[in-house]
Amino acid sequence: MSHKKSTKYIFITGGVLSSLGKGLAAASIGAIMEARGMTVTNIKLDPYINVDPGTMSPFQHGEVFVTDDGAETDLDLGHYERFTSSPLSARNNFTTGQIYDSVIQKERNGEYLGKTVQVIPHITNEIKSRIVEAADGNDIAIVEIGGTVGDIESLPFLEAIRQFGFDMGRSNVLYIHLTLVPYIPTAGELKTKPTQHSVQKLREIGIQPQILLCRSEKRLSTELKEKIALFCNVEKDAVINAIDVANIYQVPVEFHREGLDERIVEYLNMWTREPRMQGWEKLIETFDSRTAVVDIAVVGKYVKLTDSYKSLNEALEHAALVNGTRVNRVYVDAEALMADDDISRHFENIHGILVPGGFGDRGVEGKIRAAQYARTHNIPYFGICLGMQLAVVEFARHVGHIEGANSTEFDQGATDPVIDYLPDQRLITKKGGTMRLGAYRCALAQGTNAMAAYQSNEISERHRHRYEFNNAYEKQLTEKGLIISGRNPETGLVEIVELPDHPWFVGCQFHPEFKSKPMQPHPLFRDFIKAGCTYRDSRAG
Repeated sequence: MSHKKSTKYIFITGGVLSSLGKGLAAASIGAIMEARGMTVTNIKLDPYINVDPGTMSPFQHGEVFVTDDGAETDLDLGHYERFTSSPLSARNNFTTGQIYDSVIQKERNGEYLGKTVQVIPHITNEIKSRIVEAADGNDIAIVEIGGTVGDIESLPFLEAIRQFGFDMGRSNVLYIHLTLVPYIPTAGELKTKPTQHSVQKLREIGIQPQILLCRSEKRLSTELKEKIALFCNVEKDAVINAIDVANIYQVPVEFHREGLDERIVEYLNMWTREPRMQGWEKLIETFDSRTAVVDIAVVGKYVKLTDSYKSLNEALEHAALVNGTRVNRVYVDAEALMADDDISRHFENIHGILVPGGFGDRGVEGKIRAAQYARTHNIPYFGICLGMQLAVVEFARHVGHIEGANSTEFDQGATDPVIDYLPDQRLITKKGGTMRLGAYRCALAQGTNAMAAYQSNEISERHRHRYEFNNAYEKQLTEKGLIISGRNPETGLVEIVELPDHPWFVGCQFHPEFKSKPMQPHPLFRDFIKAGCTYRDSRAG
């Protein structure tokens, strides 16, 4: 393994239980170190055997986040990109499945010269080499280890990062452990024993964390920090309270107030400028000062699992912030819309309707009805990927009078496939990594909502889909009023559609939520929320 001494490595592990927020902690550390002038990159190591999360159900794994180079990655990479300016790629997320696949291929190619291939050193060396490759060129690499300390699946990753301390030198490697300090109401106390046991388990593996991030719903007293420090063999100032906050964008500010960045700089023997946290502090002020509310109906089939729409929810929040309003997401089950004769009750007091991406035929006709309701009632509508395709189907059926209009995703024998397979997709039998993935160019038409939003002739957006607008129906639909406001300049594929004589009705084939940031809201989300606010105010007036 080649040694890149110029890069410092921060490894983040988690204990006690899952869902404590390792991803947010890693992203927030990236944010505060960027505020100190450092270049950072975030890396996520996932212990599951899947090659990537692309074929996993959103109920199992939440959202699949797509990078510019087309990698289907863990949703934590969305947090990393939203909190930092570092563009991520396939290198920044790898799984047990990828590691073993690579090692087995090398063995088949004779690269191990007849040796017995083992977890140590071959698997651990592969893990370390990938970390070094992804970190190259950055001041700091922040590496999150998925899962919980004690899981069998994550042991090779933990062994690899244990070795890192010796490979790179102790002043270049820092171990941070996120743990839980639960509050027991009946006792009226915060309890440190789970943290003690979690650190003990980590030390059994050979890793002594230098910094503890202690998640809690109440603030830790000085006495409690001293107790944790004593029993976990860390310095008192290295016990950082990761207290529950009202919104996730407070986390970098809270970490800074707790002195986390000072400890990191000290342990890694780095010189940096004073942190410039004004942007984050202003963001929190804006977050707290909003009073008006815009109600957005999100119509989908994963409405009970918000992790399925993580980037989407955050993009709506970013757009609401820049418009000086709060956003209330009203989740509407698409299947419920199929069952009701009168769907108006689902959209009472709604100021905008959003139909996000998705796969499969469950709830499709309900989403089509939502698009029709938005069109006929002049409610702002935003269709993303599948939401754009179904808006086209709805328009074709009810405005274009093409009764058999459908997508071949749901009806392979559709008489009028206004949405169809890409030609080069027809012979593909594998599911993983075979869609149209990653960033593609899009040329915008003048005088459209898309042009008004982007203020640019050409943009680049990220895709994740197999089906496309069927250009054979372009003339028929545009003659009825459908506006094609964006298309790929190389292929002519339709990227954005709009409706005339409507307050704001836009559908896009790509996923704009993947490029939205709290201080740089996505233009389409920004203008959708703006249209929702205008609709809200017109009804109030």
